[in-house]
Amino acid sequence: MLGSEGGGLRVRYWLTLVSGLVECLCFAGAVFGWASLVFVLKSDGYFSYLCVNKTVNGTITEDCSGQDEQFSIIFTVASFMNNFFTLPNGFLFDHCGTTVTRLVGISIYTTGALLIAFSDAALSILLYPALSFIAVGGILFLVTNMQVGNLFGTHRSTIITLYNGAFDSSSAVFLVVKLLFQDGISLRSCLIFLSSCSVLHLIRTFLLLPRSHIPYPLPENYSYGLTCGKAERSPTPKNRTANGNIQDSQVNERTPFHSENSTEASKTETAVTERSFKSCILSWFFLWHLLWLSVMQLRHYLFIGTLNPMLNRLTDGDPALVSTYTNAFAITQLCGILCAPWNGLIMDRHKRKPREEGQSETEADLKAAILSLCLTALQCVLFSLCAAIPVLPLQYLTFILQVLNRSFLYGGNAAFISLAFPPAHFGKVYGTVMALSAVVSLLQYPCFALVSGPLRGNPFAVNVALTILSCLAFIHPFYVYLHCRRQAAERAKKSTSS
Repeated sequence: MLGSEGGGLRVRYWLTLVSGLVECLCFAGAVFGWASLVFVLKSDGYFSYLCVNKTVNGTITEDCSGQDEQFSIIFTVASFMNNFFTLPNGFLFDHCGTTVTRLVGISIYTTGALLIAFSDAALSILLYPALSFIAVGGILFLVTNMQVGNLFGTHRSTIITLYNGAFDSSSAVFLVVKLLFQDGISLRSCLIFLSSCSVLHLIRTFLLLPRSHIPYPLPENYSYGLTCGKAERSPTPKNRTANGNIQDSQVNERTPFHSENSTEASKTETAVTERSFKSCILSWFFLWHLLWLSVMQLRHYLFIGTLNPMLNRLTDGDPALVSTYTNAFAITQLCGILCAPWNGLIMDRHKRKPREEGQSETEADLKAAILSLCLTALQCVLFSLCAAIPVLPLQYLTFILQVLNRSFLYGGNAAFISLAFPPAHFGKVYGTVMALSAVVSLLQYPCFALVSGPLRGNPFAVNVALTILSCLAFIHPFYVYLHCRRQAAERAKKSTSS
């Protein structure tokens, strides 16, 4: 039974968790609601000077491919910045702590929202820095919130995936903006309100988050924030990582049966924690995980960035139908927060089960991750197949598969890195993976140029190629499976020889 102090701390932990979910849900990943925002921007005439009249079979039609290209470039740059800046953001978080990192993120995010608010058709160029600022500020909200999982022990992976799901669902923010716009509320008013919410971010930063990091394992009666004259209580280890882990104390959460594991398992754990950052990024684990993330992320980014022109093509330019399907897509994004925890539960399902004789906790975690990695790759292939078929009603299924896969992808990415690599290098490995995958995501613009140019607006060939490329994601879970098999064989061999 918790005492009054312990009970108060648990309430604070839950307030931090819930308020963080609201923050990620309402702000962090707004940039991925780009399809809804594009609808509003086109209605307000942004880049409309790039639309030209052309004659096709004696009929004069308006060709807005130049306008679509500008919007595609803006999203390409913003999505690149969203991922690439995870690396410097991770180092900023490691060295400066939560408060400083969040103040930087709040400033950048607010600037982006204000740039959109005070732009217009004549200042369409402001969308380039604006969307990038919103993307970078949003990822800082996510990075500083993922450490909240450290407050909840054995449910850590589930909470990490939950936050990533909330990040995905926040793309529906621009759906709300679109609906308000259609009801007569201007884009400027919506974005000014969004920027004014920075006051809430500041309040949460000082009241419900630590100045430095949330440590893991969590000390008894750990407190943080403003506590009526009491200072923030936290151990002072030599170094902390971006997810709040303690570098010189590699104690992992364990259930009672874990203490009975053999000395060999303890040696394996020690070997894992002593790996250098260089050995991590030069490992096959890192390479195949980077491929797994990159090919699926490219598929998602290209789909989001080209959704509006795709719907225009499939609906023959009917604005009412385009609006209906854009709303449907944005509404499905809200389900990301519901889908993501399934992946965390899959990865945490072994926590209360006895491990095999001599099996380290890291090996058990990796074995549990195989199913998650396979399911994510399979979802992406199915999503790509549906996206490649040019049938309008089928896109409802495409939207469902897309949000399910995206929820599994980003939550699984963060959770796998926390399992497969030493805690001391989490921030650096996570940032490096995201930065390198951002470089791969730049391929979305050549794909768009290929569709709008040589393929004359028909993306079928590119979609088929991306579906085939998505199959490469299965290499990663297969490699993890082989690694676990080798570890099991080595344990059996040592057990027999002893």
